[in-house]
Amino acid sequence: MALLTTAPRGTGDVLPADSKKWQYVERKLLEIAELYGFRESRVPVFEHTELFTRSVGDTTDVVQKEMYTFTDKGDRSITLRPEGTAGTVRSVLEHGLLNEALPVKVSYVLSCYRYEKPQAGRLREFHQFGVECFGAADPTADAEVISLADDVLQTLGVRNMHLEINSIGCPTCRAKYQQALRDYFAAHSQELCGTCVGRLERNPMRILDCKSPVCSKIAADAPKILDYLCEDCKQHFETLQALLTQMQINYVVNPTIVRGLDYYTRTVFEFVSDEIGSQGTVCGGGRYDGLVEQMGGNPTPALGFAMGLERLMMLMDKQCCPFPENDTPDLYLAPMGAAAQQKAAVLAADLRREGFSVLTDVMGRSLKAQMKYADKIHADFVCVLGDSELEQGTAVLKNMKTGESVEFAVENLTDALYDAQTKLALAELEESAAAL
Repeated sequence: MALLTTAPRGTGDVLPADSKKWQYVERKLLEIAELYGFRESRVPVFEHTELFTRSVGDTTDVVQKEMYTFTDKGDRSITLRPEGTAGTVRSVLEHGLLNEALPVKVSYVLSCYRYEKPQAGRLREFHQFGVECFGAADPTADAEVISLADDVLQTLGVRNMHLEINSIGCPTCRAKYQQALRDYFAAHSQELCGTCVGRLERNPMRILDCKSPVCSKIAADAPKILDYLCEDCKQHFETLQALLTQMQINYVVNPTIVRGLDYYTRTVFEFVSDEIGSQGTVCGGGRYDGLVEQMGGNPTPALGFAMGLERLMMLMDKQCCPFPENDTPDLYLAPMGAAAQQKAAVLAADLRREGFSVLTDVMGRSLKAQMKYADKIHADFVCVLGDSELEQGTAVLKNMKTGESVEFAVENLTDALYDAQTKLALAELEESAAAL
């Protein structure tokens, strides 16, 4: 029978063999964020389209080319979230979180959707870990958020990451810079791609982020934002650099970083790897001090970052970073006959309530096939239940690692398994100690 359909292009399945890795990484991310005072927030997969056009910016590639936008049955324009910040800001404002003690710190793990050309590390449905901090204007908040991202990468064992930082100024100093860019790119207007010609008047900084080889070559010699920073922005950036140095976080200043979204101000940063091809930016973020006000709130400084989980996992696999081993069942119950199968189902249920991982036959397999299956799933212990075991009320628990067997009363299986596990754990500790 032919397969009915396949996954849409640009999406991917997380299969059971890999789900343990994802669970481990997501758990670590949220645990580290909590150490910094960030608490998890969950926002809808889709929002009103206006949220993204107003916040992300209608001159960005995300809004112009990549958003999944549709009209719902109520004739409303709806968009699948292309990133996590806009929805988080909307949620914080809608629920009045900024009326609580500041700063407000939230973290999230979520899926995002962009219509891009699928390639390694770039999918149309992808996942992000992110943090957002509201209410803190001081550069110590910038350093703290960057430190959090650095801690995540260090904890997960990721190596050879490069932190690149820049300041793109505030609206005051950026106005002068925007004019300098217009003057520069106007002289090359005949060479720019059609998209960038449209950006020339509305937002020339977006030209710096264009992926066209021609536009990128022209942009390489464009004026640099660091030469146009006002005194406050310059001081903010210098303080951040001093803090990162004191925190022993290595960085380089890259004046070409502008980030792909319009809401950023002042600090922008990226953690980049050279080991996963062109999609080397694993984490990116910065300040967006005007976004809360732009979305209807009171003026509120804010900052955060997003980390692409597909790229992070791809890098971890490439670098052979440590992942926990997949859990194996504590016990496989192998019944022979209808009565034994029912008894095994009851015993398995009792053991699971005690916290044991227990599997038993639900396929009607022969004993030989069951033992083969128990070996394949790497069960720690196996217990065979047949008519004689039920009649006598005793059975044998076999350690599949050592081959050792112990007889026990069937009704005392829980205690027998506790004892067997304890004995196995002590033996493994002794073996580890001997190896040292």
